[in-house]
Amino acid sequence: MRTPAPAGHTPPLRAPGTPGVRGAVARRPLTAFFALAYALSWVAWIPYLLSGDGLDVLPFTFPSLLGTSQLLGVLPGAYLGPVTAAFAVTALVEGGAGLRAWRGRLLRFRVGWRWYAGVALVVPVSILATTFVLPAAWEEVRAPGAVLLLAYVPMLAVQVVTTALAEEPGWRDFALPRLQDRLGAVTGTVLLGLLWGGWHLPLFLTSWGGWPGTTWVQPVLFIASCVPLSLVMTWVFNRTGQSVPLVMLLHAGVNSTYTLLWPAVFPRLDGDVDTLVVQLVATTAATAVLLVLTRGRLGAPAPRSGHRAPVTAPAGR
Repeated sequence: MRTPAPAGHTPPLRAPGTPGVRGAVARRPLTAFFALAYALSWVAWIPYLLSGDGLDVLPFTFPSLLGTSQLLGVLPGAYLGPVTAAFAVTALVEGGAGLRAWRGRLLRFRVGWRWYAGVALVVPVSILATTFVLPAAWEEVRAPGAVLLLAYVPMLAVQVVTTALAEEPGWRDFALPRLQDRLGAVTGTVLLGLLWGGWHLPLFLTSWGGWPGTTWVQPVLFIASCVPLSLVMTWVFNRTGQSVPLVMLLHAGVNSTYTLLWPAVFPRLDGDVDTLVVQLVATTAATAVLLVLTRGRLGAPAPRSGHRAPVTAPAGR
């Protein structure tokens, strides 16, 4: 696959000695981003958490849209958190130049078509194939029909403009370049994966997470699987010249596969737990291969002269 042209450098931060809120954010931009993303989303999710779709404290449920209450219950908080936090912190710390760089990664569509085709195909195939590590998967397997396969494309589009667009401008567009620059590709991504997974925790007390049948197993498996999935995303991000649309496509492909294809192909499996086991196994295997092939760099450039190269330099293997 062809690697796109090098991306621009991250704009310099405002002077950390600036007084007031701007100075505090400039001194700890990543801390400010994660705190704001968590706070905005978690506060926005309180009505859904307390409704009949969650803890059933309040006497109402959220209306169903496209067969689920999650679009109206979860999506507003998802959009409000990471995107708003990324925009606000970037504007305060880096100004117009930072916002242009942030927008540039978000609109970096000009990547070789093989990347789009590869991500769109490899994600569902790898998930479905990995499911066979579960003994119960062999008990009943159904081939997806033509109608189901055709429905996958609009489902993928819906997931891109909902879940992926709500999250990735924050996690991968804002946080990932900064964490890579500070901690390196692997360590920075592991931290990002843990924080990304933890952001979802309140949702396990709602129908999103299988409530009221949720146990401690689901959130633990979910957060654990977010780490290797993030490492795969980092490799795609680096190898495509920091293309956020490609990462969004990967994210949407995972969600679309588990929402549409997986339950139809494996009707006897548990969608609340087995999906998480499959996700952890599939992404861990993919991460192991990528770490070996890239010698632990995940597509980030090798350090030169004892210094870490800028994360926005062209990606190498």
